[in-house]
Amino acid sequence: MSDAPGILPSQSIEDLIAEGAITASRPFDADQVQPASLDLRLGARAWRVRASFLPGAGRTVPQRIADVAMHELDLTKGAVLERGCVYIAELQESLALPKGVSARANPKSSTGRVDVFVRLLTNKSVTFDDVAEGYSGPTYIEIAPQTFSILVRTSTRLNQLRLKRGDPPKLSIRSVGVDLSDGVAGFRARRHAGVVDMDRVDGHDPRDFWEPLIPRRGELLLDPGEFYILASKEAVEIPVMEAAEMTPIDPSVGEFRVHYAGFFDPGFGTEEANAVGSRGVLEVRSHETPFLLEDGQIVARLVYEPLTAKPARLYGELGSHYQRQGLKLSKHFRVW
Repeated sequence: MSDAPGILPSQSIEDLIAEGAITASRPFDADQVQPASLDLRLGARAWRVRASFLPGAGRTVPQRIADVAMHELDLTKGAVLERGCVYIAELQESLALPKGVSARANPKSSTGRVDVFVRLLTNKSVTFDDVAEGYSGPTYIEIAPQTFSILVRTSTRLNQLRLKRGDPPKLSIRSVGVDLSDGVAGFRARRHAGVVDMDRVDGHDPRDFWEPLIPRRGELLLDPGEFYILASKEAVEIPVMEAAEMTPIDPSVGEFRVHYAGFFDPGFGTEEANAVGSRGVLEVRSHETPFLLEDGQIVARLVYEPLTAKPARLYGELGSHYQRQGLKLSKHFRVW
């Protein structure tokens, strides 16, 4: 194991669990630790709140919830989170990070692909998603469904945590273009669709939730406020000793947001994982003005960082819905 700065691999995350630096109110699931990240699970309670917030230095998340809560939900029985509303939920995992170790959270791929905006909260935090070195305490999640209302319950996984030692260097930054070539090149979410059960795999008819898009002349017009699923023009490969994050907002490439779920684990799209040719799926929401995308246009950037050691397993080795993917909706939907 290298002492150099880097992202911690699966075996190091398991060591932190064994040492008590990561604990949970329920036993950990066998597949909860990913090659370079840890899935986080919803706890028993959530609150509908009237506004998003950051606790700020000196204040805890429960103290702020008391100021903005509208009503409490019991997740043990399952609950529907309505689109256009904001919720705060307990997570089962708590942290006692050792010196030199910090963390960053991001939505899981399946969460971003149904346009659910989630962010991690910790006590006394002044930023979302980032957990400071040495943090000790519980974790919470802000959940804001944008297009579909969702059904969640205790142990539903909506986000994931990446742990790192020191300040890992940026090894490379690669541009990602969009594929708007022949045939169905994307999907646009239907308004006023039904509820998406976040734990139900292959359980929804995609035609009830999505409209297929066929570009004309290699172009696609993004309408303001609409949500799109598109695919990268290039294959994406994450070497086994690296991890990557797709930057969610880059004003220099256009007036839209790309990719809520930003983590790519080591082994994605690699020859070692027998997955050469895997594409990146892009979750796109246009802002205030219509925007015309062209085939191959740069829409996002991947930032690569080193791991401290080769992970004990690569992405997809325990099964994955997204390894070897092309244009693909979330796991909740049957094949188009």
